[in-house]
Amino acid sequence: MRWVLCILMLLFIIYCTPSTVSFLKRQIPINTYFRRRNLLDCSTDITLDLWYRTDVQTNTSWGAPIMWDGIFQADLYDQTHRTKRSSVALTVFAVGRYLDAYLGAFLNSSERHFMVGLPVRYYIFTDLPEKVPDLQLGPQRSLEIIRVEGHSRWQDISMARMKTIADTIESVIRHSSTHVFCMDVDQVFTARFGSEALGDLVALLHAWYYNLPKGRYTYDRNPQSSAFMVTGDFYYHAAVFGGSCASVKALAEVCYQGILQDMENGVEALWHDESHLNKYFWLHRPSKVLSPEYCWDPVIGQKSDIRVARLLWAPKNYNKLRPNV
Repeated sequence: MRWVLCILMLLFIIYCTPSTVSFLKRQIPINTYFRRRNLLDCSTDITLDLWYRTDVQTNTSWGAPIMWDGIFQADLYDQTHRTKRSSVALTVFAVGRYLDAYLGAFLNSSERHFMVGLPVRYYIFTDLPEKVPDLQLGPQRSLEIIRVEGHSRWQDISMARMKTIADTIESVIRHSSTHVFCMDVDQVFTARFGSEALGDLVALLHAWYYNLPKGRYTYDRNPQSSAFMVTGDFYYHAAVFGGSCASVKALAEVCYQGILQDMENGVEALWHDESHLNKYFWLHRPSKVLSPEYCWDPVIGQKSDIRVARLLWAPKNYNKLRPNV
């Protein structure tokens, strides 16, 4: 009897090795996995190999994929979105000294790496339209400059962008684009940032927090703020967010209403619009999450799980850029 038990235990140990578990995971029909959660942003999501990257988390508790290098086939996504006639608006604010410091590098690198092969229309919000640099745009790419009011505090610029985004989606963007991404200007594209990132509601894991315990996430802990959170799923970065026009408009409107409510109560959220963004994604979970590959800070240094840094934080000199810091 003992030898039977020994054999069974040996088989159990062999059966539960990481390689065996990985093999068994790969047998799970991924299309059933997503459809059960009703999170398919497009048919190509069923081709995602969530089990390929065993070193990182590739899906959320509610079934949304977390996009890492290696789990998707770029050509399939591009073909799908060309067939669907997907088109992308990219909004960016270049106000005050940020225009001279960052806008040229942001746009030029975007032409090389952002949604290449799809129609893209840039929306540049600035208080200095005459200083927007000339840009040699590729096929199916266009640019629109929209004047916005300057603010004496960078915090006000950051928070005011939510209303501007919502208004512009309603008046212009939704009539010409299927998706919209909203990004900070102080970044540079360094590798493909492509159609695999498109979805109904897309969030980005913050490079400095993605592998930290939840207790260290810097949510707004002030109960008086409408951005107040006790806990959450992840800490998201406001430098990149996007989705369908309807979903991004809804996000921007709710965040702006929260900002207005705080202003009326004499409150300012800890990280301004980012705090409100995190609260929104806690209440309205994203259908797709981008890994920190899609916005990495080189100051962190080399990390084995960051195989492709697709968008990099540019060096900051806040003493010059933000005189009232």
